[in-house]
Amino acid sequence: MLSAHLLCLCFSLLASLQVEITPMQGEISVGESKFFLCEVVGDAKDIDWYAPNGEKLLPNRQDIIVNRNDESSSTLTIYNADVDNAGVYKCVAKNADKESQGTVNVKIFQKITFKNAPSPQEFNEGDDADIICDVVSSPPASIIWKHKGSKIQVTKDVRFKIMGNNHLQIRGIKKTDEGAYTCEARVMARGEIDLKIIKVIVNVLPSIRTRQSEVNATADINQSVMLACDADGFPEPTVTWARNIIVLESDDKYSLNDDGSELIIKDVKKVDEGDYTCIARNKAGEKEEEVSLNVFVQPRITYLDNQTASELEEQITLTCEASGDPTPTITWSFGRRFFTDGEQSLDGNVMVRSHARVSSLTLKYVQFTDAGQYLCTARNSIGQDQQTMYLEVRYAPKIQGPVTVYTWERNAANISCEVLAHPGASVVWFRDGQQLPSANTTNVKIYNTPAISYLEVTPDSQNDFGSYNCTATNLIGTESKEFLLIQADVPSAPAIERVEPFSSTAVVEFEEPDASGGVAILKYRAEWRMKGQDWTSREYDAEDGLSMITIVGLKPETFYEVKMSAINGKGEGESSTPLNFKTAPVLSSVTPTFIPSTSAALREPSPPKLEGKLQTMGNALKVNWIKQDDGGSPIKHYLIRYRAKHVSDWKPEIRLPHGSEYVVLSSLDWNTEYEVYVVAENQQGKSQPGTISFRTAAEPTAIPDTMTSGSGLGTGAIVGILIVVFVLLLVGVDVTCYFLNKCGFLMCIAVNFCGKSGPGAKNKDIEEGKAAFIKDESKEPIVEVRTEDRTPNHEGGGPTEPNETTPLTEPDGKIMTEDKSIAPEMETEVKKAPTEVKTVPNEAAQTNGNESKA
Repeated sequence: MLSAHLLCLCFSLLASLQVEITPMQGEISVGESKFFLCEVVGDAKDIDWYAPNGEKLLPNRQDIIVNRNDESSSTLTIYNADVDNAGVYKCVAKNADKESQGTVNVKIFQKITFKNAPSPQEFNEGDDADIICDVVSSPPASIIWKHKGSKIQVTKDVRFKIMGNNHLQIRGIKKTDEGAYTCEARVMARGEIDLKIIKVIVNVLPSIRTRQSEVNATADINQSVMLACDADGFPEPTVTWARNIIVLESDDKYSLNDDGSELIIKDVKKVDEGDYTCIARNKAGEKEEEVSLNVFVQPRITYLDNQTASELEEQITLTCEASGDPTPTITWSFGRRFFTDGEQSLDGNVMVRSHARVSSLTLKYVQFTDAGQYLCTARNSIGQDQQTMYLEVRYAPKIQGPVTVYTWERNAANISCEVLAHPGASVVWFRDGQQLPSANTTNVKIYNTPAISYLEVTPDSQNDFGSYNCTATNLIGTESKEFLLIQADVPSAPAIERVEPFSSTAVVEFEEPDASGGVAILKYRAEWRMKGQDWTSREYDAEDGLSMITIVGLKPETFYEVKMSAINGKGEGESSTPLNFKTAPVLSSVTPTFIPSTSAALREPSPPKLEGKLQTMGNALKVNWIKQDDGGSPIKHYLIRYRAKHVSDWKPEIRLPHGSEYVVLSSLDWNTEYEVYVVAENQQGKSQPGTISFRTAAEPTAIPDTMTSGSGLGTGAIVGILIVVFVLLLVGVDVTCYFLNKCGFLMCIAVNFCGKSGPGAKNKDIEEGKAAFIKDESKEPIVEVRTEDRTPNHEGGGPTEPNETTPLTEPDGKIMTEDKSIAPEMETEVKKAPTEVKTVPNEAAQTNGNESKA
């Protein structure tokens, strides 16, 4: 029964139709496409689709297509959906009188779309910027603006505002506002979000900085000048230059650099003066600045002429005209005199007036001294111009020259008649109204030059002395002048004021003679002597202002007397009254008790006089010096330096105390030429060096014993004898060992060469002596400083050392030298009393016990 019921129900179901649409509902974004499948359960003859407006959808539509897939299904496809396609679509299945249907609700929505959001967007700095971001969606999206990753808070910065159309407004946009802005759209209903990044560029109006608002240039000197302006802005502006609205381009007159910021104007002229405009342009706009060019013109004298006048004319005016910008000032000069505008000389004879570019110099009364070159100078702030004109003044002769001339019989004298005249004058000489030379005057000659006439007179007697007349004549007039020829005399005696004595010199101060005899004093003669001795004299040239002489070669602590006389061309005058003085002692190194009152008299010592003597060993030299004039100040020490002439370096300086009289230089190179400098130094400074040159002896085969002078055996002979004795001793010991102990050197020869057997039990070691000889390769001399008590005969039987009273001789083996004026600087100091310095070669072991060791 139950089975029958189920079977009946099954047939009932097979007889009815059922429709099912997949998907059951649909959401489509505008522009998208989507299909829906309608499936029928049951036997359906027709399957149709109906639009939301009830219209049956036919297969031939373009936007919505219906396809019958098979007997039980059909597909509805919506292409590029539009909001008009939204609604309830119905699928109807029919079979005869049977019908079934299903529906699907299709919703069409607008997806977030940025219709107008360009990037980049550009604005000018300072403008109110409107950043565009137009979004389309359904439902409408909400917009959020972000900058630098953060949401823009319009409540915190009043410059930012979100407009009703969702645009972002920035009031007074700045360059710092530039960057990327994010426009973010959201649809809460669908949780949809999308964003657009918009780049914002802020353009900056150009700014211009002129390097110089005014530029100065000089015209007509082929000078180029540069006008420059620097422009800033964004984007980088282009720079152009204009003058009088005309844009300047590079050509023969103008030159522009690559960015246009520098304009060079070539060969500037005055017409180039004016304003030049620098223009900077970019997207934000343009800006311009002006640069002024000032063109100056150097002064140039345009008019200046030579003029001629006669002496004592009413007046004459010199005119000088000049051009230039700024207007030049004009000045005049004549020799060392300068005249400016409005100036008037003290005597009122010269007056200068200037107006605009013209200056005039007026001489009210022309004199012969006004003749010559006048310099006109036009000067302004950028330069000057100078020209000269010559004023020629015609005047009568004017005779000049000394009126009196002194001479003596048979000494020719020239009487000079110097004539100033223009035009030139002729000159005639007269004596007692008679023109010279005449038949009666054989001792007179005349020599003429363009400006001077010389009358040479050689007086034969007193009658030739007296008056001579010079007469000069030219076209303007005549001038005469009397000249006197006077008998000259010898000068009077000079007066000795005082004597400043030193140890070997004395300074004599004197006054010039009261009378020169009419002619110049040529020389002074000084005479001095020890009392009771002959006079020693010396002549000194009479230089201008000479009032002090120095006499030399005096002995210390000795009484002298001195007198002086003057000499002119006529002869020598009388001597002054002798003045007595005593020379000072040779000063020690202690501070002197005598201090000269005239500091100028103190001086450096005179150069030491040197003599040298080679020592017995041949490579050592003893250098002696003779005490010299100390210059009025005590000798502090002596400085010695020496070197081989073929090398440039000096040996270390040796400094000896003031009482030293010699130095021994030893351990010198053999057969080598040396030079030695010795300088004396006092409180006033160093003397010129005394110098000596010498050559050492050739190197001997055996070095002699330098400390003994006898004829005994030398060191070499003694060493040779000792070696022979030592060898003989060894031979004796060896022979004894051979016979007694069967050992030794002879036993070794017998065993090895003669075949004899040696002793078997002795086993004695033969020690072989070894001598080590160490040789010092240093070539530098060892300097030994030996202090000795001085005795009259320092070298035993040798010659006596010279002192300040010992005459200089030239004994055998000694070398006398001359002074030189140049010495090397002295440095190292050895402060000891009378000292002998020896240098010893350090080339071998010192075996002689008498040798000194450094």
